[in-house]
Amino acid sequence: MRKDLIYRKANSFDFDKLKSLGIESYSEFSKVLTSTNWNKMNSFLESNANLTMLIKQSTVFVCEKESDIIGMIYLVPSGNPTELFQENWSYIRFLGVNTEFRGNGIGKKLTDLGMDYAKETNEKYIALHTSEFMDSARAIYEKRGFKKTKEIEYLGKKYWIYLFELN
Repeated sequence: MRKDLIYRKANSFDFDKLKSLGIESYSEFSKVLTSTNWNKMNSFLESNANLTMLIKQSTVFVCEKESDIIGMIYLVPSGNPTELFQENWSYIRFLGVNTEFRGNGIGKKLTDLGMDYAKETNEKYIALHTSEFMDSARAIYEKRGFKKTKEIEYLGKKYWIYLFELN
């Protein structure tokens, strides 16, 4: 593992950097989504209100290099159900890594930090959703034992709900 990378929990001063990384790390999907569906995804990424809400309900882990945030993952605790996630599930949102730093194990390490934190906080399950065009993310989750539980269509693409039962 690279020694020049620092992993930590995000704080209130990280808002702008988290927003920028979200936009940067998900922008590649503009090429695989229709313009209408990309605009839906991008409007969420660019919304201060949506990001503020997500940060308030999550524990956010980041990877930092020379004070730049180059990786992030949000772990939402159980008790925050959505149309995709049950009441008793914690869930991962927005694993993102700066495109210049992919291939360095940052996404894997951030996922492990989220899983470890869920265990420490006595969560029973971790869920997430990912898509047919998110190959790297799917590989990370499947290698850690996440199992597909449901297929859905979202943004005109195949997505899957994954679930991991913590011991």
